[in-house]
Amino acid sequence: MPETAVLKNCKVDKCKNQVRAKGYCPRHFKKWRQGELPKPRYKICKEENCRKPLYREGYCEPHYGAWSKSRKARAHVEAKANKAQVAPVAPTQPAPAVEQKPTEDQPAQS
Repeated sequence: MPETAVLKNCKVDKCKNQVRAKGYCPRHFKKWRQGELPKPRYKICKEENCRKPLYREGYCEPHYGAWSKSRKARAHVEAKANKAQVAPVAPTQPAPAVEQKPTEDQPAQS
């Protein structure tokens, strides 16, 4: 006896169409793939109203280029460099003993 498939509805509110993939009907699945739904297919740029995929540091490629040229980026890089330079200081070795010449008040040791 064949198993009966459970028909599910699209997970978009007020959509009663049957699921195609990822919980979406064909119409909403296409929109999801194109990044038009509120829940994007991939992580997006943190710039307001930018829905392009991430490139680096939370920005898409064009916004990262602008950010990297800005003062914020230089300050960010300098802060990272300063953090990397602060390293534990190795204990210093005592200076070698310097042989002192006897003075008139001190007799020579033999």
